[in-house]
Amino acid sequence: MKLLSDRKFQSRGVTLEEAARQIKLVAMDIDGTLTDGSICYRGDSTEELKAFNVHDGTGVTMMLREGLIVGALTGRQSTANEIRCAELHMKFLEQRCWNKREVLERIAAGFGCSMEECLFIGDDLIDADAIQHAGIGVVVGDAEEECSAVADLQTERFAGHGALREMATWLIKLQGKWQNEMEHYHLL
Repeated sequence: MKLLSDRKFQSRGVTLEEAARQIKLVAMDIDGTLTDGSICYRGDSTEELKAFNVHDGTGVTMMLREGLIVGALTGRQSTANEIRCAELHMKFLEQRCWNKREVLERIAAGFGCSMEECLFIGDDLIDADAIQHAGIGVVVGDAEEECSAVADLQTERFAGHGALREMATWLIKLQGKWQNEMEHYHLL
């Protein structure tokens, strides 16, 4: 994870590490964040085919196991999104979501969280407002420049290639819960 700006944390009088420990809810974009942004169609169908990275799925599972509220906000509607989010037991999925900041505020409030307690990860213009106003705003390694300009952090990995997992590992470690994950996988 690469620090892009710490202005948000300085203005709140906290360090990045302190801000990370306050995170209770993680929201993500899907296309271009949880996937590489490719959308495929079978020749005889309008149903979308998408590829999801298993490492990113493990990142979602680890965050949920550590008590974080995890879900997705996406502009597209797709059965593939519904299946993957259900399979990972995400707590929310909002499709056809055009104002992600507004929806994130509503969802956070529904879970009793403030925006400072939210982390949002995305890649493109539709995500920028949510990234800018979340407690921690993250972009994937291949995010659009305008989106990176308002983010706090950027992953080294690219969308659909472990970027979400990188962020999840970083967050769990800063929250002091990595040992739990190592014990879960019998690595201690």
